[in-house]
Amino acid sequence: MQAHEVEAVEEGVDKAACEGVEQAPKRPPEPVMRRPFHPWVVLTAAAILPGAGQVLNRMPRRALIMVFFMLLLGFLTMQLAAPERSFVGRHAGGIFVYAIAVLDAYAVSRYRLECFRQRSCAVAAM
Repeated sequence: MQAHEVEAVEEGVDKAACEGVEQAPKRPPEPVMRRPFHPWVVLTAAAILPGAGQVLNRMPRRALIMVFFMLLLGFLTMQLAAPERSFVGRHAGGIFVYAIAVLDAYAVSRYRLECFRQRSCAVAAM
C-alpha cells in the first residue's frame, strides 16, 4: 500500500468510528474564585449576630443548623435548669453552641483565605 492509501484508510476508519458517537462535551471553565472575607471580619460578624459568620463564608445551610441547635439547646437548658441559676446557667446549651459557631466561622474563614493565597501564589508562579 502506498502512503496516501494508508492515510485514506485511516481517515475512513476514524470517520466510521465517530459517526454514531457524540463528541465529549467541553469542560466548563473553572469558576473564578472570589477573595474570601478576612477572618477578623467574619469573627466580628459571627460574634455580633449568630450565623452571620457562616453566611459570610457562603454556608447559609450551616448557619441555619447552628441557629436551630442554639435555640433548641438554649430552650432545653432553660426548661431543665433550676430557677435560681444565673442567666448564663439557664441558657448554657445555647451559649455553648453560639461559641462553637463563632469558632467554626473563624476557622473556616482562615482556611479559605489560606487556600486562596496558595492558589494565587501558584497562578502567579506559572
